[in-house]
Amino acid sequence: MASPSPSGEIHVILGPMFAGKTTALLRRIQAEKDCGRSVAVIKPKRDTRYGLDSVVTHDGVRMPCFSLSKLSSLRDKIGDAAYQKLNVIGIDEAQFFKDLYDFCCNAADLEGKIIVVAGLDGDYLRKRFGSVLDVVPLADSVTKLTARCEICSRRAFFTLRKTNDTQTELIAGADVYMPVCRQHYVNGKATKSMLALQVSSTAQSLK
Repeated sequence: MASPSPSGEIHVILGPMFAGKTTALLRRIQAEKDCGRSVAVIKPKRDTRYGLDSVVTHDGVRMPCFSLSKLSSLRDKIGDAAYQKLNVIGIDEAQFFKDLYDFCCNAADLEGKIIVVAGLDGDYLRKRFGSVLDVVPLADSVTKLTARCEICSRRAFFTLRKTNDTQTELIAGADVYMPVCRQHYVNGKATKSMLALQVSSTAQSLK
């Protein structure tokens, strides 16, 4: 008779930018490490803001990590023996991993690992970002964090992009994004639309 599969866990940490998602992730990973468990942290290879070998919070706390293009390449990166010994895997900026759902399923359901996912639930347009929300039905726990509105200091649930760039995946910090409440998200979008119309109107008049 085959032995039962080990029981893993999936924990998801969501929220806008500057809500402390990475801080919560690293705190959980450190706690697991302090309990004697073998841990690994992964971040997307395209995120080079603080170098490739560390996950770093906005206030400077850092932890060594593996920078990968695909989560499924972790086993090849560290070797099968080291992968088998891993108990806990933390995933930062999870919205950028296209194989997030499949990886979490396999690692938790079949391999008995604890997976801690931290990522944006929505983009600057307040639309789903990547497959983070797809992992929610798999999760043992889901934590929704909030930031502080940069304009009025109320709770901020959304991320406002300060620039006119329109690509969804634009990795940047406070120079491009800011956390805002609902009122200032709506006001900010309206203001940017008005400015865009003014610029367009000026350009047309100069032709």
